[in-house]
Amino acid sequence: MSLQTDVLFAEDRKRMIVEIVTQNGKATVAALCEAFDVSSATIRSDLRELEEAGALRRTHGGAINRHNIGDELNTYEKEVQHVEEKRAIANAALAFIQPGDAIALDTGTTTFELAKLLAGIDRLTVVTNDLQIAAYLERNTSASIIMAGGMVRRRFLCTVGDSAVDSIRHLHVDKVFVGANGVHIRNGLTTHNMDMAAFKKQLIEIADEVFVLADSTKLNKSAFISFAAMRQVDMLITDDAADAACVDAIKQMGQGVLCAKTKENKSK
Repeated sequence: MSLQTDVLFAEDRKRMIVEIVTQNGKATVAALCEAFDVSSATIRSDLRELEEAGALRRTHGGAINRHNIGDELNTYEKEVQHVEEKRAIANAALAFIQPGDAIALDTGTTTFELAKLLAGIDRLTVVTNDLQIAAYLERNTSASIIMAGGMVRRRFLCTVGDSAVDSIRHLHVDKVFVGANGVHIRNGLTTHNMDMAAFKKQLIEIADEVFVLADSTKLNKSAFISFAAMRQVDMLITDDAADAACVDAIKQMGQGVLCAKTKENKSK
């Protein structure tokens, strides 16, 4: 086998290893050795290189999916995912915002898409902990902006911590638009970070109506920590790829669900 062919095979093997770990959530060194008919030293070398590249996480005896229950994509990673679905959700959410409303926008890439649509609505007051949202609204709208004070969470473009929670504790808003890493019938709304969970919980407590903006990949999923029960949700806005059984189950609980149509399905 030539050196070039060997290199190509190694790259193919590493790509397939990532696919196996992503699909199954984990893989053992022994199973990978058997699958590719190579030594454990070769597999361990592959896993080390893949971990360094951010494709997976090594464990004793194998590897796990990098984005398992305790992991969270940062803002820069999220903003390139499910863009069409997020824009469809934001457009659907816009219909619930009226001139003169006081609203809260949770940090997130979907709520940022909603913020981009607010320029035409007069006399808005917007509470947020999202640096991107606050900056966009300041430049492009006439909204009154209340920025939650606190420590900046690097790579997530938001403020968190006790100071952020305390800064909004005595406020009142008509509606909150909140994101979640997981939406689950039993576990409710969940996220990966305790500080984020505390702030989201406070946002919900100061709002008359709670709107959850979550694309269909978040349904039937649970992250590390719960910040609200499904019964606290007035309306879940997701996209039209949402699991029908999950949507029906949420509706049977008495919560509203709106499945926004994406451009792809509108054209069919």
